[in-house]
Amino acid sequence: MSKVYFSSWQDDIIDNRDIDNIDDWKEVSAKLPVNYDADTQTKAFVGWDGFALFTKDVDIVKLALNYARQYQEYSEACGRCAPGRWGGRILYDMLDKIARGEGEFSDLDHLKEISSTMTSTSKCEIGKTVPVPILQMIQYFEKDFFDLIKEQKKSPWYDVDDSKYIANVTAPCSDMCPTHIDIPAYIEGVRDLDFEATLSATREHMPLAHVCGRVCPHPCEDACRRTNLDEPISIMELKRIGADYETDHNLPWIHPIEPAKSKNDGKRVAIIGAGPAGLTAAYYLAIQGIRVTIFEELPVLGGEVTVGVPEYRMPFDKYNEDIKLVTDLECVEVITNHRVSATRLKEIEEEFDATLLGFGARLSKAIRCGNENTEMKGYWGAIEMLDKVNLWHKFKIGSPASNELKGKTVVCVGGGFTSMDVVRCSIREGAKRVVMLYRRDEKTIIRNTTLEEYTEAVEEGVEFIFHSAIQELFDDEGQLTSLIVNKYELVPDPNGGRAQLVKIEGADFEIECDFVIPAVSQACDLQILPKEWELEMTSWGTLQTNGKDYMTNRDGLFAAGDCEYGPMTIVNAVGQARRAASVISRYIYDGKITLTDEEIMEDHMNKLKVYNKKEKITGWMPGILREVSEKLATEVRKDNNKEVNLGFTAEEAQAEAERCMRCYYLGMVAV
Repeated sequence: MSKVYFSSWQDDIIDNRDIDNIDDWKEVSAKLPVNYDADTQTKAFVGWDGFALFTKDVDIVKLALNYARQYQEYSEACGRCAPGRWGGRILYDMLDKIARGEGEFSDLDHLKEISSTMTSTSKCEIGKTVPVPILQMIQYFEKDFFDLIKEQKKSPWYDVDDSKYIANVTAPCSDMCPTHIDIPAYIEGVRDLDFEATLSATREHMPLAHVCGRVCPHPCEDACRRTNLDEPISIMELKRIGADYETDHNLPWIHPIEPAKSKNDGKRVAIIGAGPAGLTAAYYLAIQGIRVTIFEELPVLGGEVTVGVPEYRMPFDKYNEDIKLVTDLECVEVITNHRVSATRLKEIEEEFDATLLGFGARLSKAIRCGNENTEMKGYWGAIEMLDKVNLWHKFKIGSPASNELKGKTVVCVGGGFTSMDVVRCSIREGAKRVVMLYRRDEKTIIRNTTLEEYTEAVEEGVEFIFHSAIQELFDDEGQLTSLIVNKYELVPDPNGGRAQLVKIEGADFEIECDFVIPAVSQACDLQILPKEWELEMTSWGTLQTNGKDYMTNRDGLFAAGDCEYGPMTIVNAVGQARRAASVISRYIYDGKITLTDEEIMEDHMNKLKVYNKKEKITGWMPGILREVSEKLATEVRKDNNKEVNLGFTAEEAQAEAERCMRCYYLGMVAV
């Protein structure tokens, strides 16, 4: 809730202009950016769904003019449609004419006419929605415009304006993406068959394009406005198009900017861990010419995507291209087989100007059942099991997991991506029967992973038993033999609260099995952290940051990825690391923790929520269903590690990209 002087946001008119006492002002329910940052109050916010004034001293004409100016800059760079481009120019010119005291009453009619044309004929949402708050300002503050026209006088702050106007262009999909990729831009590149442009747009925010084009849970698709019309755009699969094009054609690396030469100013950043978070931070620091050293415990790079994500989902030769994109940069040094202890971390901190902790969560958590013993034969942690599978198939390190699993019965406990990898790998390693036990339901497991992942696992023969949990393990002289499973049911809360899982008495059953693999969650190995540093931790046993700049309570020590948040998706780790790298790039020079205006606005937009799932979409042809890429047939794929998803053809990709509605929105604050 926010107190406002006036607000038209989402057609909820809050008008406190006749109330002198601020304490008596009515509030607006939306999470509008009343404070720009910790030190700066916002004077006004203008966006696609209205405007809000937080103080009395806002020149409404000047505010409208500057919103039109911000849009004009965008529309001239876009130029996709005449109504959007030229309409933006006319909006600005008309408002500027009124603001400088040369306006005519006919200009207001002209503004309304142009706004109507833009709203009905612009190709994308930014052109359709920019006129909305401008027309509302004219409607609700008509006297301010009339007075300037009638008296032919300048807006009071026309020549000297002490306000600062900060704008951000986003889209519902981009806003939902943890990395805030310009998704419509890279989709547009695919549509135009300009694969270099699409990859460049992706790498502005996401260097691991091969990976996130294959194994991302695509939260962006949950916020695709096309869903309100028919089906969401296949955003994730379109992301891999540019990366595959670069790799398949042996092109030089396509970067969003030309990587800078080493600054050779003595500044150095240490990164602990070469997983998605570490690689991402290294990339965005190194292309600025900042020297980076990555310390990795494993003999291979890539973190859990390398040793945890199977080949059939993420072929390592593709991921290795993402890794080489980073390690080929002049400013990146990598040291493998280097386990960082607490003592070593203290040494590293002394040697470097900043340190980013990017180590993963590689300790499998317990099932918490009777007779649970990690030393029991047949009790196999998910991380250890997946390490064995992937190190053998990708690097021929160790031995095949089929030596243990062929012809066996495997029970996995979990409900996320790790457990899906466990059961599908077990099928491929020749297990006779594979069962996943999950406390929740089918709908939840799909939400935790993806519909595709769940469907493919079922097709391959994985048995899912929902609303279930292990009560006790049984062994014979230390060898697992069977387990007892409790069954539960969801019982509605009579008070309307969340339904509770209640054990069904007498419904227990036994499963004879050779292996039980807990994949309920993972924890971080915190031995790396010196106790005397007294680092603040979360209740989940991860490093505490404020979630915006990613610095811990120790000056110069940052954290991103699993060690900051707990087991997370790859795209979340990438988003955190990119922001951390941005902060570090300034911190090592001035010792200050700051965010850019773009980053601050990203946070404001994310709180405001750009996507409206209740919106009724008009003006677009409905019923154009999304393209479905070819998948390997079940019988072809389930006994090997061939990539299951073959991706789109160029024709399919272009057809899918054509469905994008370019849902850009413009938001602006005045401070």
